[in-house]
Amino acid sequence: MRAYYEKNRTYRIMMYWVMFLFIFGGASFYVWNNIRNRDEDPRAVQKEVTNIMQSVARHMVLPQGAQPTVATVKDPEQLKEQLFFANAKIGDKVLIYTDARKAILYRPSEDKIIEVAPLSIGE
Repeated sequence: MRAYYEKNRTYRIMMYWVMFLFIFGGASFYVWNNIRNRDEDPRAVQKEVTNIMQSVARHMVLPQGAQPTVATVKDPEQLKEQLFFANAKIGDKVLIYTDARKAILYRPSEDKIIEVAPLSIGE
């Protein structure tokens, strides 16, 4: 009888360790994944901006020596009231050249420029 309890106790301890390792491993992966996604590699972001600029440059002349701010359209319904975004779709890229006062709406999925507009920036 004593051997049964001893064996059962060992089994329970082993199961507690397995559960602990499983929970700890899952929590570690969750934290690591969030940190990795939050802190994107600046070189990867710069490479994406460069690729978008090269794609747009095949269709039009871009301002020389200027680095645009690039944004992605995530919810076109919120932007529908602005004429510039009237034909925007999810995933479209907006290149904003503040020095040249120009905004470009580009659709990478179709490799098309959807809209170009002058940019008015308040003083």
